[in-house]
Amino acid sequence: MVLFNDSEMGIYEWAKQNAEENGYKLNQDYDIVAIAIKGLANNKKKYGEQYCSCREVSGNKEQDRKIICPCVYRGKDIELRGACKCALFLK
Repeated sequence: MVLFNDSEMGIYEWAKQNAEENGYKLNQDYDIVAIAIKGLANNKKKYGEQYCSCREVSGNKEQDRKIICPCVYRGKDIELRGACKCALFLK
């Protein structure tokens, strides 16, 4: 089992709260959650923003705002597939 460091734990807690507030839940597969959270934390450290790790950062701040987690695609992805692209958030 992978453990979260402090910054990752903060993102995990944020993701849980965000899911609850928006009528979603986090994936029950710990490995999927760990990959997504670690990716968000890495992007936050590297780019200064919590960019979705399943989407490519272009370097264009205006364009990349769309992929700050939760990205603008989350609702449509969950509506169509039952999960966002990285499967962190579920219906």
